[in-house]
Amino acid sequence: MEHIEHLTRYTAHFVEELVRSGVTDVVISPGSRSTPLAMTMVEHSSLKAWVIIDERSAAFFALGLAKATERPVAIVCTSGTAAANYFPAVVEAHYSRVPLIVLTADRPHELRDVGAPQAIEQIKLYGDYVKWFQEMALPDASSKMLAYIRSKASRAVSIATHGNPGPVHLNFPFREPLVPNFSLDNVWSCATENNNRKPLTNSPFAPVHNGKKRLSEQQLTVLIEKLKSHKRGLIVCGPQVSGDVAAAIVRLADAWHLPVLADPLSQVRSGQHNKACIIESYDAFLRSETIREQLRPDFIIRFGAMPVSKPYLFFVQTHRDALQFVVEPDGDYREPAGNASDFIFSDPVDLCHDLIDKNPHMPFSTSWLKKWQTINRLAKHHIQTRTNASLTEGEAVRTLMDVIPDKSRLYVGNSMAVRDLDTFFLNTEKEINVLANRGANGIDGMVSSGLGAAASGKQTTLLLGDLSFFHDMNGLLAAKQYEIDLTILLINNDGGGIFSFLPQRDEKHFETLFGTPLGIDFQHAVHMYGGVYTLATNDTELRGALQGSYNEKGLDVIEVRTEREENADWHKALWNDIVTDILANGM
Repeated sequence: MEHIEHLTRYTAHFVEELVRSGVTDVVISPGSRSTPLAMTMVEHSSLKAWVIIDERSAAFFALGLAKATERPVAIVCTSGTAAANYFPAVVEAHYSRVPLIVLTADRPHELRDVGAPQAIEQIKLYGDYVKWFQEMALPDASSKMLAYIRSKASRAVSIATHGNPGPVHLNFPFREPLVPNFSLDNVWSCATENNNRKPLTNSPFAPVHNGKKRLSEQQLTVLIEKLKSHKRGLIVCGPQVSGDVAAAIVRLADAWHLPVLADPLSQVRSGQHNKACIIESYDAFLRSETIREQLRPDFIIRFGAMPVSKPYLFFVQTHRDALQFVVEPDGDYREPAGNASDFIFSDPVDLCHDLIDKNPHMPFSTSWLKKWQTINRLAKHHIQTRTNASLTEGEAVRTLMDVIPDKSRLYVGNSMAVRDLDTFFLNTEKEINVLANRGANGIDGMVSSGLGAAASGKQTTLLLGDLSFFHDMNGLLAAKQYEIDLTILLINNDGGGIFSFLPQRDEKHFETLFGTPLGIDFQHAVHMYGGVYTLATNDTELRGALQGSYNEKGLDVIEVRTEREENADWHKALWNDIVTDILANGM
């Protein structure tokens, strides 16, 4: 059997097994050494291949697509620094629990560490940021090696998706020539046996049956006993992707009369479920130390990651003596406040149902819930009604949440964008799936992530600032290439607006080191990539531009320009009025 046949069958069996294991999309960046993988991926009839030239953009595109679909996405690149450009997205996927199948091509072993071009050290390139790494064997089409390559593909998808999802990395050394021959007979079929057992036609080579974690009766009893002697409890919902958890958490909160502090990325603030217990404006009023002290809880049960809100972090640090429980579906220890906590490793939906079934009527204080609800109403009044002579960032986000279509998706950038969403995204009957890159909280790759999410086919809006937009402008090429439908609301405060809320604002070198004004007219970049650009200077123009973008296909970028210091002062005045009103009402 000649080299090309070994190469073709080996690679085809790997790709076919990815498909059998549930991979439907692959993002490819062009390169020579990755030719076997790239050509085989494109050749497979059940794979959707996205070709994104820049590897950093490609990896973030895949990240957004995987988040939106809640399915693993493969990424393919050539050897050398191409693989290194995946690193930021791999880090984000690790911390935000996104299943990426990272496939890097490499020089064969004899061309490593000898000065060959485009050869860097790719073994365990991503360190502990991947759940699993494999240096793959050189292509071989023997029965044993075809079974080997299928087992690795099946295992890669299984590890990436089960437990806490995350990235895996497989490094493929390929010798030249690199072009497969798809005219060979039975290129895709698994004609070999493994221990006298052939895989089923559409079944993975090594199926994994991984059950959900669930507390035992004894563990539930212990948990109930810890809680029942207390009166004032809180449920906190941090960032998480699945919308299935919301109804179960709300049912538990209603049964036990507990307030629910819902992060904007929790998938709890929107939808058809009952929202009577949901407190969404806590970021505004917990800025007051006095209010934080008055709202002293006996216990806190947190689902999902730590909320975006820094005032909430101050709140839990203030009340370190409260019993704190962190619910994780599989494992891990996410408690950045450093508080002593009980970690509950259980499926969150099952846990909520089991707790209600175990004790549907806990003796918790109804006046405690009413106090949170009253404070929330006072805060929401100010958030809904405060205006300014010129359009502020908060007002822009408030308008967006009013106009954004039902059953659509919002992808939000970091820094000020996600914080304004925290304040101005109030409970709604609309079903809005909200995503963000809150694993490492970086501003890189945001345009590509939003486009990847939009590529899933669901109407998507990307909310981000000018620095994030600038950082990933080349990601816009995917919108032009694939005619992706995406609305971008670009908040342009000409630099790092979030720093205007920090003590650095008054420092001598603030503008040089932190403000970093860009002075860029973004409409030229939008037009270069075939998008429609609109500058909105007031609420009426913004509302009209957003509604128009949702009625059209393609890339629409709507820019709102604000002044950093004015915006910071407006926000601080809003928060001050909220706190003053709450304290004046004796709360």
